[in-house]
Amino acid sequence: MVLLLAVGIGVASDHPAWRLGLWLILLAVLLPTVVSLLISWYVYDISGLYGFRWLSCTAAPPQRVVNIHAGFDETSALLRQRFPGAALRVLDFYDPAEHTEISIRRARAAITPYPGTEAVRPAQLSLATASIDLVVVMLAAHEIRHPAQRVAFLCEIGRVLTPNGRAVVVEHLRDSANFMAYTVGFLHFYSRATWLAAFRAGGLRLEREQKLTRFISAFTLSAINGTAS
Repeated sequence: MVLLLAVGIGVASDHPAWRLGLWLILLAVLLPTVVSLLISWYVYDISGLYGFRWLSCTAAPPQRVVNIHAGFDETSALLRQRFPGAALRVLDFYDPAEHTEISIRRARAAITPYPGTEAVRPAQLSLATASIDLVVVMLAAHEIRHPAQRVAFLCEIGRVLTPNGRAVVVEHLRDSANFMAYTVGFLHFYSRATWLAAFRAGGLRLEREQKLTRFISAFTLSAINGTAS
């Protein structure tokens, strides 16, 4: 598309009115892409998101940590560094029949799975009840597209948390900031109200909500039948 516009501008170079119009169209095509790339660079590379300094949600250092992702795992090794004394398990709920986005397939091909990663179903986590101090779901829960399955997944998270355990769900939201960043791509995310309703339906209590950047929100949750500290 961009190449065709550029050729069109060249062909119309002798016609100022056409040239101006084509330049404006080219700008309209390129500007959202450039903005998206710049915002992604800020969020993922320089904001400190993956430094996990913001991740402090239990009174004592967690002894058992679980990282859950949807086939694209950039965080398990970083969580190992953040909590060196914890036992870390990594769960992957990627299902090629349901997660058909080309971007996920490309990411899986580019990144070596963390050693010991376990394949799971969202509604059947291979974890004992009340066994985990910290569950992290980093930019992955929105890949569960069916509301009932998403609630079942959150119920499972509540089931495996210890009484003082916490879950941290990190997500882009379907809001004005992410529309500015990704235009119609923001429809792939869910609104804050949708997440809050899902947390309640999944038996989770919102303990804390953080804006890690203008484009990223972190929800710290506990099981409603657990013990708040």
